[in-house]
Amino acid sequence: MRRRVVLVPVVAVAASAGLLAGCTGEDQAPMNTTTATTTTAAAPTTTPPPAPVVAPAAASGPLVDGIYTADPSGHVWDGTLYVYPSHDVPTDVPADDDGSQYAMTDYHVLSVATPGAKAVDHGVALAVGDVPWASKQLWAPDATRHGGTYLLYFPARDKAGVFRIGVATSSSPTGPFTADPEPIPGSYSIDPAVFADDDGATYLYFGGLIGGELQRYRDDRPLGHDDFPAGGQPALGARVVRLSDDLHRFAEATREVVILDEEGKPLEAGDARAFFEGAWMSKRAGTYYFMYSTGPSHHLAYATGSSPYGPFTYRGIVLNPVKGWTTHGSMVELDGQWYLLYHSAELSGQDNLRNVRMTPLHFEADGSIQTIEP
Repeated sequence: MRRRVVLVPVVAVAASAGLLAGCTGEDQAPMNTTTATTTTAAAPTTTPPPAPVVAPAAASGPLVDGIYTADPSGHVWDGTLYVYPSHDVPTDVPADDDGSQYAMTDYHVLSVATPGAKAVDHGVALAVGDVPWASKQLWAPDATRHGGTYLLYFPARDKAGVFRIGVATSSSPTGPFTADPEPIPGSYSIDPAVFADDDGATYLYFGGLIGGELQRYRDDRPLGHDDFPAGGQPALGARVVRLSDDLHRFAEATREVVILDEEGKPLEAGDARAFFEGAWMSKRAGTYYFMYSTGPSHHLAYATGSSPYGPFTYRGIVLNPVKGWTTHGSMVELDGQWYLLYHSAELSGQDNLRNVRMTPLHFEADGSIQTIEP
């Protein structure tokens, strides 16, 4: 999420010994004391989501101490969970609607050997100075494995200040990664999420509104200005595209990810259930689960479908609002149990200094997900 926010400072935090052995508040990096102000840049929420069935609270401590991390993408390879987050840093950059305060400059890769084990921070995997085409703001990344090569997908502003999506490769899941000299041709916006399907096809989901610039495009065409749908019109959706065989290019034009309501109609602009950013795709028991951030209503929501392209039918809320304006996460299966990776600004009290956390996911017999109360 790339919005200006006001957070109530956290006076006391009961940092539990969570699912993984993380840190307590005393272990965190120094807090930035800058407080942003609230602005309004999106259409107002008009339709509230239905009340979810909430699972028991499942508190989790931060996965790592010493650094702030956010926007976690998780993958299990060879029995180990690898987490690809963004790396929040204290900054004096003023907050604005473009998200200038999210001034991330590098990526770290985390790994977890088994549930309950302490997460390992493998250090800097890629820095903005290592990306020939990028100028700043390494926001939420994701990764995949292709043969013996690991590919990191990441958004950054190019030299003209426009968000593009790049690719970097490594022979190790923890890096270091070497960036391609140019971004993916035709790429735009933020929050890439890569999904390898059972049939060998690999898809990239991406997009984010306001600072993520998705509203400045239609069907891969730049508009040169912001254009938000009016109330009653279909909401803007994320984009999905099948990748080329080498996973460095788009193999086709991108398509919009359409989310339908219970009557089979596309969600409208202003609906609290609509997509805002932070796309994620998982597949379970033959069903595709599209998870995303709703932005102004502060939920991680999900919709299901029978194709990686969609359409997807809205099913409910995965995670209720966390501390801070933003929410972003991923779902991953480890040792037969599904988990949600997410972030929260609970410890710092400041939205651009977040901590990645991990907590179990529980599915009902009909494939629905119990809502988590953070």
